[in-house]
Amino acid sequence: MTIPGLALLVVGVALIIVGAMRARPPYRRYMALKEQDANVARYEAWRGGARKDDKTGASIAMDVLRRQAQIGGAIVLAGVVCVVAAFVILR
Repeated sequence: MTIPGLALLVVGVALIIVGAMRARPPYRRYMALKEQDANVARYEAWRGGARKDDKTGASIAMDVLRRQAQIGGAIVLAGVVCVVAAFVILR
């Protein structure tokens, strides 16, 4: 076992943990807002009112939360790459 391989393994696992912890809360909130938005759309369609496609505070929040979750996912992906590289080096 080489030092660089072990270091990559430790860094990769740490990145996976940090990325998951960073991505999970915004993703959960994003899904809740998305569900509420769908409920509002169904209600307005049932009521017969036309829904405007303007930006709302909720849609802006959904964009921000989606971006935060994507950043966390990218951190997890970087961790996976580090772990795979560690196994290649350790081989």
